[in-house]
Amino acid sequence: MARDASAVGRVGELVHPTRGADGPGEVKVRIRGASEIYLAWSEEPLPAGTAVLVVESRGARTVDVVPWSSPLPD
Repeated sequence: MARDASAVGRVGELVHPTRGADGPGEVKVRIRGASEIYLAWSEEPLPAGTAVLVVESRGARTVDVVPWSSPLPD
């Protein structure tokens, strides 16, 4: 099992939408070749499928996320 801090700074995908302050969603993050699922909180609601950046660990497999789009062109 990955430590919560190892998710910080990684990009993941929401598998369940967040509801902003009303509740967390779930984010899937790849760590050391495996997919890890964390509860994900965001300031504003975000739909499932959104790419997000993990910006902080709340502990106990719970993280804060923000929407993410790659700065590199496709």
